[in-house]
Amino acid sequence: MSDASHTPRIIPDRLTSPLTRALRSWEALLVVVAVAVFIANSIASPYFLDAWNLSDATFNFTEKAMIAFAMAMLIIAGEIDLSVASIIALASTAMGIVMTAGFGTPAIVATGIGVGVLCGALNGFFVARLGLPSIVVTIGTMSLFRGISYIVLGDQAFTGYPDSFAYFGQGYVWWVFSFELVLFAALALGFYVLLHRTNFGRSVYAIGNNPMAALFSGIRVNRVRFILFLLTGLMSGIAAVCLTSRLGSTRPSIATGMELEVVTMVVLGGVNILGGSGTIPGVVLAAVIMGLVTFGFGLLNVPGIVMSIFLGLLLIGVIAVPRLIARMRR
Repeated sequence: MSDASHTPRIIPDRLTSPLTRALRSWEALLVVVAVAVFIANSIASPYFLDAWNLSDATFNFTEKAMIAFAMAMLIIAGEIDLSVASIIALASTAMGIVMTAGFGTPAIVATGIGVGVLCGALNGFFVARLGLPSIVVTIGTMSLFRGISYIVLGDQAFTGYPDSFAYFGQGYVWWVFSFELVLFAALALGFYVLLHRTNFGRSVYAIGNNPMAALFSGIRVNRVRFILFLLTGLMSGIAAVCLTSRLGSTRPSIATGMELEVVTMVVLGGVNILGGSGTIPGVVLAAVIMGLVTFGFGLLNVPGIVMSIFLGLLLIGVIAVPRLIARMRR
């Protein structure tokens, strides 16, 4: 009998059972990490398991996760938007202007969302229509949008929003389930369907893996890219409404540094920073993990600078470790 008959058979991944693939996935690892963080927080602080404290913990990630869903699709398509935090600042400033002009809650909310969409459209125009690199464009608009907020406000702040406006960032739908948490869950489901169950989502993956091949396959690549930037702007506008409502005021420094947390959340969720792969469930789990870690640090009175260092190391780690493992396997 030849040696070939003793060679072990390698079963392709697509032929393994769904349960086996699930257990070997990045999302399974995130579930383990989330459980471990939850247990560690329970042991570290006696106040962690209080239902209302856990509800408050969701405010640490819901607004960022709303943006992260759209950012995940954008990065899967091989692009990135670093201006999301500045879009929040500009949208919040616009809401403050509308509020001081005497308009009510519907106009304030519409203004915040509308400004977010317009900013996303501007980014999309430069990238999809003019062919400029997204990282360069969004670094530029990051300074532009934040700069406009500082010009309008300086060291001042908009306050005195209507009581009805506070519901979006402080209201509860039922018991400990806040409006933001319910909105987060609804958006997670919506983006899951969009990315994993539609032709548009398949186009996003195709563009991220090979934009030229996607173009020759009949996919309107630039149109998809433009829509993705619109979605990112829309989610930034919605996050601006929730964050401004929760804080009850507008300052030009609002959401400073949030773009780093959003990108970290996306990459921790298993989205390839170079594009082509990633899932919405992974981003949801990453958001929960980051929210639990942030809340745990807060209960332990850990300084904010330590959290910033942790986020930086986490971002480097989730990008570097898979590459090191792949290199070791080769």
